[in-house]
Amino acid sequence: MEKSEAIVLRTIEFSETSLVVTLLTREFGKLGAMAKGARRPKGPFEGALDLLAVCRVVLIRKPGDTLDLLTEAKLERRFRVTELPGLTSAERMQRLYAAYYIAEMLRHWTDEGESHPELYQLTLDTLARIDGTAPLGPAVLVFELQALRMLGHAPGTDRCVACGGAVPQQGAQTFGLIAGGVLCDRCRRLHHETKVISADGFRQLKQLLTQDDGVPAVSPATYAELRVLLSRYIRNQLGYAPRLSPFLPSSVDT
Repeated sequence: MEKSEAIVLRTIEFSETSLVVTLLTREFGKLGAMAKGARRPKGPFEGALDLLAVCRVVLIRKPGDTLDLLTEAKLERRFRVTELPGLTSAERMQRLYAAYYIAEMLRHWTDEGESHPELYQLTLDTLARIDGTAPLGPAVLVFELQALRMLGHAPGTDRCVACGGAVPQQGAQTFGLIAGGVLCDRCRRLHHETKVISADGFRQLKQLLTQDDGVPAVSPATYAELRVLLSRYIRNQLGYAPRLSPFLPSSVDT
């Protein structure tokens, strides 16, 4: 048997009494497991398998593509954004959708059985921010860019991603949405699906990619610019738009 801390990313009804769960674990990365008896009123998991809950789990690992067997889950922290005081019902729902989006992206971005402790901690920190008072839009931007960096898919900002040539590190830049980062003056003419980023947007993009802790202040104009840029970048990277991306905040005030 193996033990780990885990975040519940998805649950699917399997039978009248059981669930198939997708977990992001600190030690083993993403994995799928069968939770027998989880749907019983007095089941063995005591409500620990709610979506986005953090729990301590005990697993019997199975070889190959077979689902692991979840034998125990003890709740450590439940996601409680719908109970946050001082927010309107619309604001609570927007935070809830943002957290669901993070769970969706983790399922898309990570492979079964690949451990990413740094990404696991980033997810814990981000869910705590969403479940608190941190500005929602910038918190999601930090998660997206940091997760992309940790998984090796961050947009290039230091040199032209097409030819490797130098690009100015100040001022407006041309960003290749398919190429995956900034383009020099010569290469930008050869690429389709490009977007010009303002000087402030480029500076903030680089800051968010190297952000060590917390959520920096982002102006409304820069947030709107980066939200559009990053949504299009992720859509091109995946080949489709994430289902919950339309529900992300369109401005820092929402």
